[in-house]
Amino acid sequence: MNFETLQESMYRLIVETSTNLPKDVRRAIKSAKERESAGTRSAMSLGTITNNIKMADDNVSPICQDTGLPTFKIKTPVGVNQLEIKEAIKNAIALATKNGKLRPNSVDSLTGDNSGDNLGAGTPVIKFEQWEKDYIDARLILKGGGCENKNIQYSLPCDLDGLGRAGRDLDGIRKCILHSVYQAQGQGCSAGFIGVGIGGDRSSGYDLAKEQLFRSVDDVNPHPDLQKVEEYILENANKLGIGTMGFGGETTLLGCKIGVMNRIPASFFVSVAYNCWAFRRLGISISPATGEINEWMYQEGEKIDFAPTEAELETAAAVEETAQQVVTLQAPITEEQIRALNVGDVVQINGMMYTGRDAIHHHLMDHDAPIDLNGQVIYHCGPVMMKDEAGEWHVKAAGPTTSIREEPYQGDIMKKFGIRAVIGKGGMGPKTLAALQEHGGVYLNAIGGAAQYYADCIKKVEGVDLMEFGIPEAMWHLKVEGFTAVVTMDSHGNSLHQDVDKSSLEKLSQFKERVY
Repeated sequence: MNFETLQESMYRLIVETSTNLPKDVRRAIKSAKERESAGTRSAMSLGTITNNIKMADDNVSPICQDTGLPTFKIKTPVGVNQLEIKEAIKNAIALATKNGKLRPNSVDSLTGDNSGDNLGAGTPVIKFEQWEKDYIDARLILKGGGCENKNIQYSLPCDLDGLGRAGRDLDGIRKCILHSVYQAQGQGCSAGFIGVGIGGDRSSGYDLAKEQLFRSVDDVNPHPDLQKVEEYILENANKLGIGTMGFGGETTLLGCKIGVMNRIPASFFVSVAYNCWAFRRLGISISPATGEINEWMYQEGEKIDFAPTEAELETAAAVEETAQQVVTLQAPITEEQIRALNVGDVVQINGMMYTGRDAIHHHLMDHDAPIDLNGQVIYHCGPVMMKDEAGEWHVKAAGPTTSIREEPYQGDIMKKFGIRAVIGKGGMGPKTLAALQEHGGVYLNAIGGAAQYYADCIKKVEGVDLMEFGIPEAMWHLKVEGFTAVVTMDSHGNSLHQDVDKSSLEKLSQFKERVY
């Protein structure tokens, strides 16, 4: 097998997976968009999502800035050199990172140092299996941290909020899966997909759950009982009213796939791998003789073009005319402007904003800010950045990260530095909500995964501080125009996230009674 050809094949797999959403996922998103009521926050979110998918196609840039921990599942014929394949994958990963197709996400767990090339102990994940077919089956999934953090594992029997006791039977499994969708809310960038593993031990159960995400959205489970549960979950999870981004709406789940394996008598695990709408997984068959790609997987049928039709443009214009007026804010922002905002308002920001994720928030608790943040906007974002030959930085992808991780710090930091607005996704908790009310601040929910849409709003990178934390965790100074987000937590003590959580829990309770 030609090593250079094999490496190029793996590089193409990585780039396509990061930038080109597979056809089966596109069909699911298109159906969700058609179901959603025009003029709602969820409809606006799905419109942004489909626009973002097209922009990623056109720009050949990451659909979402969080390209996760690349996970490969490789099946090889007997006699194929797996060490050579592993080396080709690692080289391709490093090159894709250098070329801005992947965000550098590999961080030393003890020191926090970023390797810069997505290589390190345990990264990327490569799982090999031998089979008797005469070609190499290589599949890749890029599963971001926001949805990875909403994975959940249940040990039966257990008691579940809204659903009561879940026993060691098919009905208990049903309850666990429904609860897994409820607990994710909008933090995992709903509407999402779930893979479920029944049985095994704690580690093999999670492996089985993630393996289900490699199934096609359109396939049918060969196990009749599991087929019924998959259909039941897909129908009823969408009655919870969580909706796209947790804004409320008709579509919360786009796919459910379940696998089963044996277990020991003492343990009964139900493991759920949650995946966001940016369901980035593709596969290729490779010739073991040449290393060339023979066929692409998940690409059956016509490719859906998300360019808006003339009818959709007319509908959007009509909705815009009747929709609530968009509030334009020029940073720095005053407390008076913030106090005038209410949950549900759509805001467009012009001026400067500054990125800040986990490392920045931890740092600011005990240190001064590198710049004056009074009246400014903090954006929970770890962008994909590239430097040109002149040394200028450019944003390749810049969607929001999950905000709840900053809950221990956010309120204190806003008050300490006079920050007026925070942008992220998925909402924050009671400590931040109280601080917004006391200080005069607002939380703005951007559309998770829409990394190309928001990158287009960033007109210039004015500077960067704290680069010692690595590219995703540094504080980037971004000049923006027309950066759109929704007020979901205001300075009056209101939180859309709390409201949707409460209402979806009430709706979850209707599924308490035994079905199987």
